[in-house]
Amino acid sequence: MVVQLETPILDPACSLPYPIEGLVQVFTCSHRGFFTNVMAQALRIAGQGTSVLVVQFLKGGIGQGHDHPIRLGRNLDWIRCDLPRYIDTPQLDEAESRSLLKLWQHTQRVVFEGKYSLVVLDELSLAINFGLIAESEVLALLEKRPVHIDIILTGPEMPQALLSVADQITEIRRTHQP
Repeated sequence: MVVQLETPILDPACSLPYPIEGLVQVFTCSHRGFFTNVMAQALRIAGQGTSVLVVQFLKGGIGQGHDHPIRLGRNLDWIRCDLPRYIDTPQLDEAESRSLLKLWQHTQRVVFEGKYSLVVLDELSLAINFGLIAESEVLALLEKRPVHIDIILTGPEMPQALLSVADQITEIRRTHQP
């Protein structure tokens, strides 16, 4: 059974008397893994009628480049690098580097346009640590984004500069019990 949630179209004339500032949230851990709670948050917010973009910088394999987003429901776009594999090393060939750069440029453009209210940048810390995306560009994006946009950054070994500008940091830890 497939269910499509109906989301109300809000009247733009109905606005709050004060602006709501977006948050920068970081989800990090000591290992590379999928942040299920971040995806659940993105799906929940999209289901409530808010536009969401999920960008997976180091995943590929399913023809899901920025010009072929997968749309989940009416409000969630999900894009990846247009690559046949996932990136697990800083050594990329020219086509892979070009694909990642196009995805990063597209992400910056739609953030600055204010097209989405929530933007998830998955495994961004690895892309920075691999030297594939400049930390200074990420900091500039966070500083210059429209004030209402929430940004979620995920990945292991998050750079200290990004932790310093975050409004919320969630560290996922593995616990082993005998």
